[in-house]
Order: sequence, then structure tokens, then C-alpha cells
Amino acid sequence: MLLQGKNIIVTGTNRGMGKAMVEVFAQQGANVWACARKASEEFEQNCQTLAQQYNVEIKPVYFDLSNNDEIKAGFKTIMGEKKPVDGLVSNAGVILTTLFQLTTIDKFKEIFQVNFFGPMLFEQYVSKLMIKQKSGSIVNIASTSGINPPIGQSAYGASKNAVIAATIAIAKELGTYGVRVNAIAPSFTKTDMTKDMTDDQTQTAINNTILKRMGDPQDVANVATFLLSDLSSYLTGQVIRVDGGQAN
Repeated sequence: MLLQGKNIIVTGTNRGMGKAMVEVFAQQGANVWACARKASEEFEQNCQTLAQQYNVEIKPVYFDLSNNDEIKAGFKTIMGEKKPVDGLVSNAGVILTTLFQLTTIDKFKEIFQVNFFGPMLFEQYVSKLMIKQKSGSIVNIASTSGINPPIGQSAYGASKNAVIAATIAIAKELGTYGVRVNAIAPSFTKTDMTKDMTDDQTQTAINNTILKRMGDPQDVANVATFLLSDLSSYLTGQVIRVDGGQAN
């Protein structure tokens, strides 16, 4: 029960790593605002089932990171509950694998809006609450592509590198208020973002790790749990790679 009684916001929770985080955080006793782009009966039912199973509150909040007005409205929904916000996991994002010369500037802007600009705007809103509380933990989900991007990920890699740089700078700014800011950089993980990889691409990715397997969403959720918990109270401004010992 590492997160017992804590109130956590997670973005991008309708699938993949975000969905795993909601479940793991609930298991650890946290109440969760589960943010998603749009509602669905399956998503709502999953939130209700987890809440009942672990005796916590899981409340869906809907907004699109490509729409600044929706981001503001989503934050107002959370703020309206007048509860402390103990943690934020900025997980939502999109991937793009296209050669640089074939990537339009509009596509660069689209990727940056969802992966960087939108999350940073939402983080500004949430961090103001944390500053007032003089406590909180922010976890940004970056990527190893933001450290050493492969061919075809100039836009995606650049957006995640921006997340890493922002994480370190924000940590320096918010530390005096008792707010910690860290990033997780996963490598190839079993999510919808990697489901279209060919068998050869998947095997190459596996061979490029020390542990010889792809990551599981729960691997990332477990590290996020640590960063949100009091066990990491002296850890900030860090980028933790969850990559199975990726060689390059």
C-alpha cells in the first residue's frame, strides 16, 4: 500500500501504460483521476470495477491534449473536487515513425502539441496546486527515443527529448516548494504503439536488450509507483530508463 490515501492524476489511461498505472496505483491504495481523450462504456466500466475491487475512488476525466480549452476544462473538473493532488503522471502521447524528409512541419507541430505542449500546459495548472500545498510528485513519461532516437523518429524523439529537458528544469524550479519532478524513459513496451512492428523489428528490439524481452506496461507502472511514493522522497530531476538494459 505504497500510495494509500494519495490522490493521483494519470493522463492517457484508456490503454497501455496508462491503463496499467491506474490498476497498479489502485492496488497500492491510491485514488485516481483517470484522464482520457474520450469516453467509452468499456473505459467507464473498467474504472468502476477497479474502484470497487480495491475500495478506492477512480474518476474519469476527459480532455484532448491537442485542445488547450479542453485541457483547462479538465483541470477545472479536478480542481472542483477540492482535494489535494499528491501526484501527476503525464503519460498520454502519440508516436510517429517517418523518415525526416517525409515528415511535414505540420506533423512535427502535431506531435509536439500532444507529447509536449499540451502536457506542459496541464502540468503548469497542476503544479500551481502542488506549490500551494508545498508537496507533490510529478512523473513525466519520456522515452529512450528522447535520448537516442532510431531512424524515422526525428519528430517523436525530439518531442520526448523536450520532455526530458523540461523535467530537469522544472525539478530545479519546484524543489524549494517540496515538489519533486522526475521522468521515466521506457524503451519498446507491449502497447498499441508497438503492435504494428513486424516480427523482425520486434526481435531486433528484443535482441538489443540485456534481459532479452520487451517491456510490459506494468514494468513502467511499478517504477511510477516508486516515484509517486514516499520511498523516493529524496529523488528529483532524474530520468530513469526502463529499457531492459537497452544496448543502444
